[in-house]
Order: sequence, then C-alpha cells, then structure tokens
Amino acid sequence: MIGILIFPDFQLLDAAGPISAFEVAARCAGKPLALRVLALNAGPVRSSSGVEMMARDFKSANAITTLVIAGGAGVTDAARCEATRAFVQRLAKRGVRVASVCSGAYVLAEAGLLDGRRATTHWGRTRDFVARYPKVKFEADQIFTRDGNVWTSAGITAGIDLALAMVTEDYGEEIAQAAARHLVLYHRRSGGQSQFSSLLELKAPNGRFGALLSWARENLDAPLTVEDLADRAGMSARHFARAFAAETGTTPSKAIERLRLE
Repeated sequence: MIGILIFPDFQLLDAAGPISAFEVAARCAGKPLALRVLALNAGPVRSSSGVEMMARDFKSANAITTLVIAGGAGVTDAARCEATRAFVQRLAKRGVRVASVCSGAYVLAEAGLLDGRRATTHWGRTRDFVARYPKVKFEADQIFTRDGNVWTSAGITAGIDLALAMVTEDYGEEIAQAAARHLVLYHRRSGGQSQFSSLLELKAPNGRFGALLSWARENLDAPLTVEDLADRAGMSARHFARAFAAETGTTPSKAIERLRLE
C-alpha cells in the first residue's frame, strides 16, 4: 500500500505526478493500485493551485509500506506539526519506505530522518535547507537520492522519476520502462543527473536557436553535424558556428554532446 501525504497548500504535481506513475505501473503489471492519500485531517485538502484532493487521516495508514510526502508552500507548517512528524517517524521505525518530493524533505528533516543521510530538495530551497539542517549530507545536484529506506527528490517533476525508480525496485525494469512510455516521458532520469536540462543551462535557449535545439533533441539518433544544423538553420556552416557560440555560449558540437549525455 502506497501513501501520499499532503497538507494545506501542497504542490499539486508533487502528489499527482507520483500517483500517476504508480497507477500506470500497476496497470502495466496487471496489479490493482493500492494507494491512499493521507493528511492530518480527513476530507478535502486544498493545494496551492486551489485544486483539492480528498484525503484520509493517519488512522488509515496501517497497511502502508511506502510513504511519499509532497512539498509545497505549506510545507513549513506541515514540518512543524508534531502529529505529522510523529506519524512519519512511526512509519519509518516500522520499516516503511519513506520518501519526499521537492520541499517535502523538510518534513523528513524535521522528523530527524535525514540526519547523517544523503538527501536533496528543490534547487530553490538549497541555501535555506543546508543552513537549517547541517547534519544532512545534502546533494544539491541530484534528481533523487536513496539512503537506506529514505528517499528524497528534487523539485516537482522529479517526483515522477523517484516514483519510477521505486517501480523498478518493486516490479522490475521492464514495467518501469513501460510505465515511462505510457506517461510519454522523453526519458527516465537517473538519480545522479542534474536538476537542470541541458537546454535550460544553455544561454538564451528561447532565442533564434531555441527551436533548432528542440528539434535536435528530438532527433539525437541522427548524426547532427555542424553542417546538418547549419542547413536546418538556413545558414552557412561557418556563420552558423560563430552565431551559435555567440548566442548560446558553447559550440554546436558541444551542445549536441550535452544533449546526448542528458
């Protein structure tokens, strides 16, 4: 049984992303989905976007074997809630696999479950998180981490990558790949990858070469030489190479290499 822990002002995708990944994986495996959304109080819980999820209270968690904690604007209050911390501690002590998505790591940290463990969170929370929790072995540039039965993920969509890694552990690689295809993921990201896409790290990705880079990413099985890219851009190879470097801060060949490594 999977439990998704939410709270007022949670980030909707932190919960919905893993829920969808687990649901699709169960279907691919031919298994019924055993999942409950949990909160301190039963009933509708409003996300930061205004969309509500129905939740059961902590008394409904007896059969939980995996707990995923969402993040969001309301995480500070959730992490300070003694009943929530005690609930998470109790499950972890029982051997339940516990995980956080995005800033949900604050709940784990306040519960003392990240002391001496590897962990990550949303990149925008890095400085604050490190200052608050010096005992945590913080790894800023990770999609997700696993240290024993405690998992953490980077921001928002990284929760899907974390969920699929759990699917791999529970059902095997074939089911995880099938679920990823069903979710129309470009690729599954491993835990050690950067939180940032190579396209986002390039300077001016939305400039005149933004469409070209997006096209290249969808055609990485092709050679994609400088001449190929220049022809696509309608420029001579020499002029293209100079203009590309000036706008993106790297050469065409290095940009393609980064996309392939991603």
